Amino acid sequence: MPRLILLRHGQSQWNLENRFTGWWDVDVTEKGEAEARAAGALLKDKGMLPTVAFTSVQTRAIKTLHFALEAAGILWIPETKDWRLNERHYGGLTGLNKAETAAKHGDEQVKIWRRSFDTPPPVLERGSEFDLSDDPRYAGIDVPQTESLKDTIARVLPYYESSIVPHLKAGATVLVAAHGNSLRALVKHLSGISDDEITGLEIPTGQPIIYDLDADLAVLDRYYLSER
Repeated sequence: MPRLILLRHGQSQWNLENRFTGWWDVDVTEKGEAEARAAGALLKDKGMLPTVAFTSVQTRAIKTLHFALEAAGILWIPETKDWRLNERHYGGLTGLNKAETAAKHGDEQVKIWRRSFDTPPPVLERGSEFDLSDDPRYAGIDVPQTESLKDTIARVLPYYESSIVPHLKAGATVLVAAHGNSLRALVKHLSGISDDEITGLEIPTGQPIIYDLDADLAVLDRYYLSER
């Protein structure tokens, strides 16, 4: 039976510093590397090795994938990187400390920007410090200036259907190493979670989430591998 494994990247430097990250490219911390390696070791220990992998084009997710695959002894499996699995774009909040932003704009406003389903943060101005319009990995892409969770879902799900589903239908065990919000998009779709409820779903770093699927890709079970 097909199986989908979701893995949020290990702790990043800006996770540690409590900053809004989004599309900005930051590395994992030593703790983040350890989380990723532990995830791979757990997959190996449970005999749940992926046969193909997908990730974003952001360093923290790519490194998490590689550390996990190395720990599992399967660094060689096919992998695909795509920007549509990137984290949600946090617009003008990018780089700001979350606590300082709450002190400036108020807890309620920041909560709306962070957790509203369809209200995006302020736009990131073109040419500003964190603008990625000229980054070569996004050549030919209209880089967003901000995204809501709804916007993120609108790019993640078509990619899932076109590029990941065919592997699952062929019976593969697929690992997706990505980000809190791009993985929220997949969990919302697979588990049928409402717009209101999905914004409150926390996905911990470095903890494999397992979806056991039937031949028609209906969900048979969802669980954290560390709890089985």
